[in-house]
Amino acid sequence: LVLEEGPSGDFTQIIVRCKDCGERRALADAREDKVLPSCRGERPWLGEQGRQECNEKQHLLSRTASNAYFSQVVSALSIPEKGRVLVKAVSSPKLWPFLEDARDAQTVGLLRKMQKTIDLALSANTQQPATDFTDQDIADAVQAVHQGGEPSGEGLRTAEFKQFLAAKPEVPGELPPREAEFFACRLRPTRPLPEALESVVLVKKLRKVSAQIGFTRLTAATPTLQGEYEEGVQLAALGLAENWLPATEVRGEGVLLLFREDAVRAWEERPAVLERAAALRDGYAREYGKDAAVNFPGARFFMLHSLSHLLMNAMSLVCGYSAAALGERIYCAPATDATPMAAVLIMTGTSGAEGTLGGLVEQGRHIQTHLRRAFDMGRLCSNDPVCAAHLPGKDDHAERSLEGAACHGCLYVAEPSCERFNRYLDRALVVPTLGRDPALAFFGQRP
Repeated sequence: LVLEEGPSGDFTQIIVRCKDCGERRALADAREDKVLPSCRGERPWLGEQGRQECNEKQHLLSRTASNAYFSQVVSALSIPEKGRVLVKAVSSPKLWPFLEDARDAQTVGLLRKMQKTIDLALSANTQQPATDFTDQDIADAVQAVHQGGEPSGEGLRTAEFKQFLAAKPEVPGELPPREAEFFACRLRPTRPLPEALESVVLVKKLRKVSAQIGFTRLTAATPTLQGEYEEGVQLAALGLAENWLPATEVRGEGVLLLFREDAVRAWEERPAVLERAAALRDGYAREYGKDAAVNFPGARFFMLHSLSHLLMNAMSLVCGYSAAALGERIYCAPATDATPMAAVLIMTGTSGAEGTLGGLVEQGRHIQTHLRRAFDMGRLCSNDPVCAAHLPGKDDHAERSLEGAACHGCLYVAEPSCERFNRYLDRALVVPTLGRDPALAFFGQRP
């Protein structure tokens, strides 16, 4: 038997030919259900003991198929949480005898006035001024110690978002401590920020840890808005033992844009946006099934994600890093959530211990310039009007059912830069586009 490849080298054009009898058959015929046997449960990457029971039908894929392997990665920023630091300090032998019975802020306040050694020990144990901690902070920490010091259980992104919200205003000339893994401050703008923007956080030092928890084939498992995977998601094991995972860390910098919740909520309630969100939801149901539509991330996520891509392309022109070297982290939670979120972190990093050199974080001081450049870049795509006219669920582009106006000419970025494989994108929700209702755009006018 010999294989004959077609002019394009595509799998469907490969022919199997018998040298003796001359019979020919398309290799693609081997993908028919009646031809393929049931799965034997082999997992060769786990060795001889990796076999498991499985009676599902097999799927034939070429080794180089883009859907043969989807790694599933969970990442988190290493941010020292004030509450955890305080719990550890309060439970120390020097402080606990004084604070053990202090269950409310009033009692803590009286003790701090009577025992000056409390603030001295607090400062020594936390490496922070004691004035950084309110009486209520300390009372909450005492309560946490009595409860076993358990973490709050909130999502990764929510915990990170709260730390960004707590960032202090920038102090001129202040430098990050050399040993710090995270250092962020709120920009003091020299001119008013765009109306929809609440604040800009300059993240001068950050550390991101990423761990691969498994992989899937055929389709990628979709993480939640918290960047985590639900318990019901089936991932292939990386090893027989589950006591370790492959992980990497990068150190770098970033700029966080925090948008006003009332502005985002008012935009979400526009009739044009509600109609567009319904079309995007239809595309999501088309991709994952109607039962999965409850996990639809919402128009808010599409807008933030699309704006993030436009900003990465805009900032890469002047920040000293290529667009492929930049990454994103989307903080999104609906208005009905206990902690609604609408923020975008543009970041870069390196595996070196020294981190990066500050070229990106300085661009936070010129954020209006970058928003304007992003606005101009998103208005018109080289593939318009085809790109602008695309709407998921309304045409035959099944592979594009998770995006609106988005393509290689406008929003797509290098795959390592995007959290969602260049999906969940729609620039019509960010800026006015060709042939679409301007009311769709979060930025109706140039910022």
